[in-house]
Amino acid sequence: MGLCQTSYGIPSGDRGDTPPVTGGDPPPSPAATPSPGLSGITAGPDPEISSSASPPSSSTASSPTLGHGKLLLFPRTMYVTLLKFFPPASSTPTNGSSGPRYPLANFSHADHTLFTYRKGDVFLYVLVYVDDLILAGNNSTACSSFKKYLNDCFKLKDLEPLKYFLGIEAARGPCGLFLSQRKYALDILSESGPYRRLIGRLGYLTITRPDICYAVHVLSQFMQSPRSQHWDAALLVLRYLKAAPGQGLFLPADSPLQIYVFCDSDWASCPLTRRSVTGYFVSLGNSPISWRTKKQPTVSRSSAEAEYRSMAVTTCELTWLKSFLLSLGVHHDRPMRLFCDNQAALHIASNPVFHERTKHIEIDCHYVREQLLAGNISTAHVHTAQQVADIFTKALGRHQFHYLCDKLGIRNLLAPT
Repeated sequence: MGLCQTSYGIPSGDRGDTPPVTGGDPPPSPAATPSPGLSGITAGPDPEISSSASPPSSSTASSPTLGHGKLLLFPRTMYVTLLKFFPPASSTPTNGSSGPRYPLANFSHADHTLFTYRKGDVFLYVLVYVDDLILAGNNSTACSSFKKYLNDCFKLKDLEPLKYFLGIEAARGPCGLFLSQRKYALDILSESGPYRRLIGRLGYLTITRPDICYAVHVLSQFMQSPRSQHWDAALLVLRYLKAAPGQGLFLPADSPLQIYVFCDSDWASCPLTRRSVTGYFVSLGNSPISWRTKKQPTVSRSSAEAEYRSMAVTTCELTWLKSFLLSLGVHHDRPMRLFCDNQAALHIASNPVFHERTKHIEIDCHYVREQLLAGNISTAHVHTAQQVADIFTKALGRHQFHYLCDKLGIRNLLAPT
């Protein structure tokens, strides 16, 4: 049983011209034969390179209501069409009494661009970005039914298995899935552009390159009036990318569905404001799924306080991820392991007593402890040398940097062997 993803292209002149069909063939019963392979769905004006809707051309500029109006209404038309294909599920009243059945949303509450369908052993997931779509499912007949319904509503072009989506290249094999932005990185190297444009493009590159996340975080603080030393530092990042533009993330096929989290902070690292930097890394088994580098909004008066604020931010991310995984049918009943290298912060999390030294971080204390008592997370100490989130909070030496890159799951499939 494999995933089924299909790609589509919608000509720009046909978006919204056809009214959505009021009905469609429902997905087949679970008795249908599962799909043996992976195919992909993407919808966009260019069937080869998916992109969001662009402004109307000069030929339609004389009638802004007709051209630009339909362009703005197309995303809503797509959402209405998907809602009609995926009928909302229903549930009986929670008190067990007889009464009306209450409709449940057929889109994820964690991400409203994710549409879900489940009936028995058959499932379909549709992810929408403006006029680009990705379809995933475990039944080829159900996928074909959805594609036929969507093709009746819009003029689409099948792009076959998912290989390229919004600048992200996907390569699937028996060992797992490899995601990279090699073409996007090469485009940056061929034309870097002004400083602001360069940093913005590097920020998008961090989707599959967490190794440059901290460097981009530092450079993005000087967008207002960059100096020559900031430009030289940005060129160092380009030099690093040029050595291995094809590096990306590898998601193993046999990865367990257990969430592991590493959070860290660099206390008072900003020389101007003395605010600390928060960094965390979340993996689903051996597959990286979320990471972040962000300066804390307030000044921490101790390293323990900075670490604890980092734990609070990470816990918020875990709460959202658990809800998102539930939308995909992944029930995470075991506590999520949160690793921290600061013993004082771990003691604050496990100690239910507040005192004057921790009163100013009481809100963060209450939230983290609430999640601990609920059994959603469990804390553990990790040695600083094994702290994966270190790469998101500070500059590291060459040996430690490459060691943590390997821990992040960063691979280069195009490297000579």
